[in-house]
Amino acid sequence: MLKNRFFLTGLFLLALIVLYYTFFDGGNITSSAGLDESINPETYRQQVDVQRKEKDHFLQTDAESPVPNKSSFKGLVYFKPDPAYRVVARLEPFADKTQKLVVRMSDGSEEVYDKFAHAVFSLNGEACRLLIVKLQNTYSILFRDATSGKETYGGGRYLELDPAKLTDNHVILDFNGAYNPYCAYNPTYACPIPPAENTLTIPVKAGEKYKEHQ
Repeated sequence: MLKNRFFLTGLFLLALIVLYYTFFDGGNITSSAGLDESINPETYRQQVDVQRKEKDHFLQTDAESPVPNKSSFKGLVYFKPDPAYRVVARLEPFADKTQKLVVRMSDGSEEVYDKFAHAVFSLNGEACRLLIVKLQNTYSILFRDATSGKETYGGGRYLELDPAKLTDNHVILDFNGAYNPYCAYNPTYACPIPPAENTLTIPVKAGEKYKEHQ
C-alpha cells in the first residue's frame, strides 16, 4: 500500500517563501514577537487563491496526483482566505532532542517521528498548544479541530512549516494552508493520524475543506 508522507512539501515551502517576501518589509524584524506580521489582506487573499489554483492544476494533471479519476475532478473546496488564521506562535522546544513519537497510520501501520517543539498561540481568543513533529527534513503539525468530520476531513489535516523560520523561538502558523492527506482523495494511500494531544476544541475555519469524491 502506498504511503504519503506530506502533501506537496516542496511546492508548499516555496509558496511560504514567496508569501514571506511579498508581505514582509524586506525581511525586517519589527514586531514584539520577533516577526513582522504586517500584511495587506487583499494581496494576501489573492496570493492564497493563486496557490490553490496551482494545487488544483497539479491534482488534475500530474502523474503523482492521488486523485484516481482526474477527468471528473472539479477542484478542491476551501474556506475563504482569512488573515485572522495566520498567527504567531511561541515555540517550546524539547530539552531532550531525542524524544520520539510513534504515529499510527490509517492502514494500521506505524511511523516514528521526532518531537521538535510545542507551538503555543492564541486563535479566536482561545489559548492553543500543538505539537510540531519532524520526519526527515519536514516539520509539520498534524491536527484535528471542531470542524473535523463535519466541514473538514475526519482524519485530520496537516500544516507544514518552513525549517528556515524555526531557528528562533517563534514561528508563524498559517492555517489557511491547512490541507488534507492523500488518503482523503484515495484510500490506497496510508496517512499519519494526528496524535490525541493535537485536537483543538475550537473550529479552524481555514484551509482545505472536505467533500467526498471531490
